[in-house]
Amino acid sequence: MTQHPFSRRKMLRGLGVTMALPWMESLAVWGDTPTSGSRPDSQAPIRLAVLFAGNGFHQGQWWAKGRGSDMELGAVLAPLSEFRRKLLLVNGLFNAEALKGNIHSSQTGNLLSGAPLASGGEIRSGTSFDQVIAAQYGQTTKVPSLVLGCERSNPGIHKNYSMLYSSHISWSSPTAPTPLELYPALAFDRLFKDEAQRGDRSVLDAVLEEAARFRGQVSRHDQRKLDEYLNSVREVEQRIERAGQREELQGWRPTLDKPNMSRPPDGIPQNIADHMRLMCDVLVLAFQTDTTRVCTLKLNNDHSYLQFPNLNVEVGHHELSHSDRGKMSPDWLKVNQFFVEQCAYMARKLDAIQEGERTALDNSVVMLCSSMMSGIHDATKLPVALLGGGGGQLETGRVLDYGGQPNRKMCSLYLSLLDKYGIRLKQFGDSNERLAEI
Repeated sequence: MTQHPFSRRKMLRGLGVTMALPWMESLAVWGDTPTSGSRPDSQAPIRLAVLFAGNGFHQGQWWAKGRGSDMELGAVLAPLSEFRRKLLLVNGLFNAEALKGNIHSSQTGNLLSGAPLASGGEIRSGTSFDQVIAAQYGQTTKVPSLVLGCERSNPGIHKNYSMLYSSHISWSSPTAPTPLELYPALAFDRLFKDEAQRGDRSVLDAVLEEAARFRGQVSRHDQRKLDEYLNSVREVEQRIERAGQREELQGWRPTLDKPNMSRPPDGIPQNIADHMRLMCDVLVLAFQTDTTRVCTLKLNNDHSYLQFPNLNVEVGHHELSHSDRGKMSPDWLKVNQFFVEQCAYMARKLDAIQEGERTALDNSVVMLCSSMMSGIHDATKLPVALLGGGGGQLETGRVLDYGGQPNRKMCSLYLSLLDKYGIRLKQFGDSNERLAEI
């Protein structure tokens, strides 16, 4: 048996800092322990990213038809045009339990679990499929899962259901929503620091000495990849530092020592565009370093009153969503495209990371979803778009429509996706049947 000089979880370490390496061709960074007569498996792992946008989308413009590069996209999905060959649009799915309350919170709290929700202010849902993956597949990484958010949780009650359901899609257990990390800097710290705390020393500064030694032991191609990776870490560090100096990071924080304006409502960020992009950057970096393989990013709450001054849209998100009554609302479409653009931005960055014959996007499943098709609470069919190939396991460049079919449960999709991560369950949520063609 030959023992590769670098372990399965090779990391660069410095004082109080741990930084995982990106995938490299000349090292079996993610390979299983080699057995006699076998070569280490250097295939990059499969990642899962779930992006959630509350309040649904324009129901008349969420569509696609055709295949591959000839696929035509509706106006809402237009920002994904460059990824048509890596896109799988899944139409007609629904979550039966979500139809019982017919309000935002009752349609969101079980979106990723299909579990019955407790009402009357009680908190009880079900373990979400991302956390099922994190509990098994994610245990080989430093951070089993990263759960990010761009809007604070709402602890209130709405029509007999806790608003925590509207604020959380990831659940570690039926009674415990997975805590959201709202601050990009703290999410970054969690990836690279042994303890999440503010520090004066850069993550890179703490590991550069070991990185220099490591650089001399890999191929020239991997040296360039290591340099590119270290530069990307530095870039995100600097962006977070600059944003902090401008006092523009989301997570309620005044812009002056003594605010010169009244306190905005809870949950409305000061600069949502920068906040979302920073969270996307952190997510990509987490995947690139293999610090985690499972990440959920909730761009906003369901029943969200988020505002978009960056788009010159004056109406709040929830009110705007109720304008979807058939006639095209330019502002509603503009906001829809803004959310889809976040997914495109993330996909673009992942697709630029080469991992052998595939890219990081090819080795990922990125799911963009909402808990209703439109703001008029239509949950009879849900918007679901998948990007990436799941390590070659997903056939993309297609549109699948399950409307009218006997099996069109969201949990059937989750059973199919769980298989891609080596987790084969007989039942999940309300389904015991995989989704055909996934």
